[in-house]
Amino acid sequence: MGFFKAYDMRGTFGKDFDLSLIHRVGGALPQVVGGRRWLVGRDCRTTSSAVRDALVSGLQGAGAEVTDLGLATTPMVYFATARGDFDGSVQITASHNPPTDNGLKVSRRGALPVGYDSGLADVERLVAASNGRVDVSGPGDVMRMDGFLGEYVAWLKAHAGGDFSGLRFAVDCSDGMAGILARDLFGDGAVYVNDAPDGRFPHHSPNPLLAEAREQVAAIVREKNLDCGVIFDGDADRCMFVDETGAFIQPDYLIPVLAATYPDRNCPVIHDVRTSRAAIEALRADGFTPVMGKVGHAFAKVLLRETGAVCGGELAGHYYFRDFFHCDSGELAALRLLGAFARAKAAGMTVSRFLAPITCKYANSGEINFKVDDKPAAIARVLAAAKRFGAETGRSDIDGCRLEYAEGWVSVRQSNTEPLLRLLVECDTAERMEDWKAHLSASISGA
Repeated sequence: MGFFKAYDMRGTFGKDFDLSLIHRVGGALPQVVGGRRWLVGRDCRTTSSAVRDALVSGLQGAGAEVTDLGLATTPMVYFATARGDFDGSVQITASHNPPTDNGLKVSRRGALPVGYDSGLADVERLVAASNGRVDVSGPGDVMRMDGFLGEYVAWLKAHAGGDFSGLRFAVDCSDGMAGILARDLFGDGAVYVNDAPDGRFPHHSPNPLLAEAREQVAAIVREKNLDCGVIFDGDADRCMFVDETGAFIQPDYLIPVLAATYPDRNCPVIHDVRTSRAAIEALRADGFTPVMGKVGHAFAKVLLRETGAVCGGELAGHYYFRDFFHCDSGELAALRLLGAFARAKAAGMTVSRFLAPITCKYANSGEINFKVDDKPAAIARVLAAAKRFGAETGRSDIDGCRLEYAEGWVSVRQSNTEPLLRLLVECDTAERMEDWKAHLSASISGA
């Protein structure tokens, strides 16, 4: 089924899934994940209330006792799952997808992720075996966690890692769930944009990786002469930044900055296969041990636990924390990074100058997407074309293929959430990077 992905369930409402399917998923989850006490939260999408009702009805039909967290950010659901010792939880969200989409992010006890390889495949089989449509009745009585938002904000503030009162910055909530806590979290000194949750996402896409989604906050930073701007995705599990010029800061560059906000050294920090060599080298220089892993929160959270890493991050803007139940939180990442930028400002540095040793060290293409019918064949062509670059100094096959060379590196991998092949190139010079990128892009298209 197209609704079941590597990390979660997600798709277009009425096309990839309907309420009958959601009800059957609800009935299957307690069988696969286990336990009786379940927590459900939701984002502000126009279909989220109906999806909640169908899901809760299915969970209750399977014997679950359901607590409704109501409107919540995805990290808030992770936090409540672990804090409340629930057997399982579901956040109803399609994260950064268009407003026509919705989905389910599932966790088990301790906020451990449930991905396709760790339970969702079994849920899919049970749902498929149940056959046909189900007449979805309304849910029975559910318990509520009223007042939990205040407890969550208080915890985040207590773990912010420093003061940022001297920083002038903008916060773009993308019409999404960050709006329910942004003003309480960041205070009166920030400039707020799109902070009223609206599941139609009328101002721009809820995906900050898209350049057009960042144009508004970048313009405000330049117009008001601010130090930086932070933008959240639709469910606030990711955050991204623009500097004082409005220029986008590639999220993986901030992994060593985030790690440095913790006193621990000589410990692991996780990153994914797309992470810049500059970020990896900065981690090592600061005494950390970089650990490379697969892309995606379902893998990163497990790797964080397995390695004992203090934190970690991904190119997509997910940042993970040992002290946040080994989960990702865009809110906590924003707080700690704003504190780092405030300390840099107090030392006389702009954000761009502070980050220059990392951001300016190599030429990076960013992730480039290709629509390809036969992805394995395209990857094979990339690997053959890359032989032109000389002898490999290293290779990782844990997620697609990352090839290391003295002058740079190349990553090519299949997307786990979209029908795309993704390419990234980083080199010691812009000229070399453009040459490698052109050569490999041509090989993908078969030219």
